[in-house]
Amino acid sequence: MCGMCDDSSRGQNRYHRVAGAMASTSARTSQVSSQPLGSGPGYFSGASGYSWQSPPGSAPQLGGSHARTASNGSSPASPSLPVVSRQGSTGGKVSWDPGTTMQCTAQDQEDSASVSQRELQEVYRKLDQNGNGVVSKLELIAAVSRDPAIADFLGIDGGSLLSDEASFDELHALFDEISAGKKGIDFQSFAKHVNKSKITRTPTANRMLEIFNLIDADGDGSISKLELVAAMQNNNAVDEFMTPGVNSSSVMDDEAMFEKVDALFEAIAGGKKRITYNDFSKYFRKTVKSAKPRPPSNINRPSTKLFIIGPGFGNQINPRQSQMIEREGYQIKWCFNVPNPEIPNFPVDPYLGHIKAEIDAFKPHVLVGASKGGVYIVGLWLRGYWRGPTLMLNAHPMCTRLPEGCNVVIASGSNDEVYPSNRAQIEALMATGSPNKTFLYYTCNSGKLQSGQLSRVGDYHNMESLLNHDCLPRLIDATLCKEGPEQHFMKTWRERLADARVQAELWLGYSPQQLMRLWGTSGQQQGEHLFEVAPGTEEFMMVNTVFKALPKEEQAYILSPPETWQRVRALRVHRVENALQGDASWRPYYKSLCRSLEDQALEFEPGLHTCWAFHGCDANALDSIVSNPVCGFQPLASGTRSTTLWGSGTYFARDAKYVADGGFCGPPAPDGTRKLIMCLLITGIPCLGDPNHKGVLPFRQKPHRYNSSVDCLASPEVFIVQQSGAAVPAYIITFA
Repeated sequence: MCGMCDDSSRGQNRYHRVAGAMASTSARTSQVSSQPLGSGPGYFSGASGYSWQSPPGSAPQLGGSHARTASNGSSPASPSLPVVSRQGSTGGKVSWDPGTTMQCTAQDQEDSASVSQRELQEVYRKLDQNGNGVVSKLELIAAVSRDPAIADFLGIDGGSLLSDEASFDELHALFDEISAGKKGIDFQSFAKHVNKSKITRTPTANRMLEIFNLIDADGDGSISKLELVAAMQNNNAVDEFMTPGVNSSSVMDDEAMFEKVDALFEAIAGGKKRITYNDFSKYFRKTVKSAKPRPPSNINRPSTKLFIIGPGFGNQINPRQSQMIEREGYQIKWCFNVPNPEIPNFPVDPYLGHIKAEIDAFKPHVLVGASKGGVYIVGLWLRGYWRGPTLMLNAHPMCTRLPEGCNVVIASGSNDEVYPSNRAQIEALMATGSPNKTFLYYTCNSGKLQSGQLSRVGDYHNMESLLNHDCLPRLIDATLCKEGPEQHFMKTWRERLADARVQAELWLGYSPQQLMRLWGTSGQQQGEHLFEVAPGTEEFMMVNTVFKALPKEEQAYILSPPETWQRVRALRVHRVENALQGDASWRPYYKSLCRSLEDQALEFEPGLHTCWAFHGCDANALDSIVSNPVCGFQPLASGTRSTTLWGSGTYFARDAKYVADGGFCGPPAPDGTRKLIMCLLITGIPCLGDPNHKGVLPFRQKPHRYNSSVDCLASPEVFIVQQSGAAVPAYIITFA
């Protein structure tokens, strides 16, 4: 398939009704040391001609105590973020008091109710260890790390709180949000925050605990593989919860069913021999999250404050970017009363104090700069005047290192005529930032088509692509995401899809395991791997919805009017059931990708690190993809009609229309019908493709590389995979 041419963010965290069931535990003090953000080599290249003075008696560095001190001698204020979503996982087994639990239905996923006053008081009492009526930050940290029930109530992963930076930062942000800048949290603030947010317990938490206890036959707080098999064989409630719609009672008599249960155990345990309640709840919380769409973030743009360095932003040359930001309702403070630093040896330092004073007065959430204004951002970093989320349009040549611990997004184009640099140089710059806290939004030229034309052209200095797909505001929002700007931006990809398609994809599932629940056979049989999906069934309708869907925004590659696609019909749908291929190819790859993300301190999320896409080929290739017992796709042997627009690999299209219009399905059958393959892609974390990619992608976080590539980071329409296990052939669609 020619390369010619994800997700929603975490939903609202839900407080759990567990107050009455919290087991009392002895108080344990926790000591937490503040760690400086670090210092390093200078961040500037003097050859560029800009100059400023370092603080008296100090070398240029970033970090350390001086970097945390405001000009008035106090620590700079850190404004609370505009309601950034959080997600936590439970830590350990929790007992629920029947007197305080609720019977939850599917409707609870839509409706939230306030937590009772008694429950709030009980939770608050657990937090306020010294009983003085105010919960300090240390008391909050100690309670969450000590008591799994409190951690579960707050939605924080207490088990990893003192070892995982993301969880620790999440708890700090929660404290700042509830305390509203005060040194402690009183009961009124605590209750107001919980009830105002309408945050309740996870709808299935009660049910999860009940099922876990049913499986845990010996009551030791963990589940063995034998216990899981026995419970699914003998208990209908467990069977239905674990594999909805699939009868697993014959697990000991059916080899294929046993393999499914075995795979389920491995997916939950993550390589361990026993499943803890934390593993269990974490897995099924993820399943619940992927079962309904969520907005990519609950960041409220009108309450988000942007401090924008005026010089270089292009209000006159490129006013549409400014207008786009203003139209989204952000609170904006423009800093125009500093010179445009264009001349050589321009003294930047005298103006940094003035900018810092305006920042202190405005208390922004995000610092934004572009072009020549980037030199002021670099100066603010150097002097320790700004340590918050930052968006820099155009990679300024004075920036040779990013500050530690800060979310930084840089947008750059391969055709930048003002600051020309190659991709490797900018990627090296991004690697100097903290893991999972940087994101490079990059655009570049595609390879050439057979006609000699380019399918996409990289940005010039004015970054025109930021005006499409809500891109510039999405980059701003990404800087505020606690889980990292790159993951946030990927989640907004799914917003580009039609709502009906998103719902259909959710029904089909975003993991091989979810997909296999629809199989009618074990998939182990020789020869026949295609099984027709009856027209009129829900499965047929969902596949057809994805097949027919067009994105909300105009496609980059329009080969025919949308009206012509409306006349196309899916005549037959066949499900692919090839477990042998799965065992040899995509199941091992799926597991290895999960481990790779975990090593990078990321949690695998179906629908974010997987997606649905389409592939076209002739009849012979299609038969091989479906029936091959080892691998369906062979990326190293693939190309794009004798060329590679975005590097070597197997190409897939987000939209079926592009595959059909591009003529990638081979010649029509005698009856005029054509076929294409609908696949579940295991994309992991993609990077922008490059014609020079020869099967090996850039490093994301050494030793881990990016897992796939795309034609566009703003709204991908083409996906390229370099591993045979990265694509699961799911359906063959016959259309005309």
